[in-house]
Amino acid sequence: MWPFRKRRQPAEPELVVDPSYGDPRSRALIDALGAQDWRTARDVLAASPDPDDRALLMEAAGTVDGVQDWIGEWVAAEPDSTLPVLVRGCHAVHWAWEARGGKRAEYTKQEQFREFARRLRIAENSLDEVVDRDPDDVTARTWLVTSSRGRQVSADEARARFDEVVKRHPTHLVAHEQRLQYLCPKWFGTEEQMFGFAREATAAAAPGSLLPELLAVAHIEKWQHLPLEESDAYMLTDEVTVDLLAAAEKSIFHPSFEPGLGWVPRASVFALGFELAREFEAAARVFELLGDQVSEWPWAYVGDPVTAFTRSRDWVHENR
Repeated sequence: MWPFRKRRQPAEPELVVDPSYGDPRSRALIDALGAQDWRTARDVLAASPDPDDRALLMEAAGTVDGVQDWIGEWVAAEPDSTLPVLVRGCHAVHWAWEARGGKRAEYTKQEQFREFARRLRIAENSLDEVVDRDPDDVTARTWLVTSSRGRQVSADEARARFDEVVKRHPTHLVAHEQRLQYLCPKWFGTEEQMFGFAREATAAAAPGSLLPELLAVAHIEKWQHLPLEESDAYMLTDEVTVDLLAAAEKSIFHPSFEPGLGWVPRASVFALGFELAREFEAAARVFELLGDQVSEWPWAYVGDPVTAFTRSRDWVHENR
């Protein structure tokens, strides 16, 4: 039985979730937004035009509380720039999910859904404005992929949003991750669609890319939604083991892999997947890469992130 299913005292949390993952650019952006210093935030983002880097910085920005309270000042101060509108839109998507919470629909209150919808409208209005003014803004289009689930857009519309991203940046990490979530059975897809998309993206990924984590995510999604009596056995199948090892060898275990912006939660997906599969040597290798860096995702899937990370790492080291 996998340890997260056992009734035992959790390890005392000693670590913290740092949304910057030790990256100086992410930390500078988080600090600037927290201090309502839009000039510094602008400079950090302007210095990172790469679509993947920009998206991963926007993930960090989404963790900052209170941005919606003052972002209008930046928009008004630089009316000719789409950047403050982009920050408002991307942040509002994260802000909306905070209102909804992470529980399944049957455990979510109606007032949460109403606030979720209100905030998503704010987000999409801003993102649509950016796209209207700059059709090639990949980041705005990526967050429209993210909002597809919350807005419950049709399958055709969701696919069109994703296509607009990848025709401009074919290997966009965050867009692929969000597309995969749309295709999960818990949202609007099927198991066949979820795995088909993950396998296709993994096959097309360059060596050392983070994209192969999509295959690990797909297996974890299936594990999480199987009945308890089936889920642990599923992760011990040869198919899962082969997939996880092959994906990691093409990604974080590849000699060309270099830790960069946003790598910690993606590597953590492999750590969790390997532990569930009881591939303890591979899991230990990932934990050695991670050190003491804890991310919200994917550990929040199995409890408090710090407790889950610590317990997982300890169990892996005990059994390797």
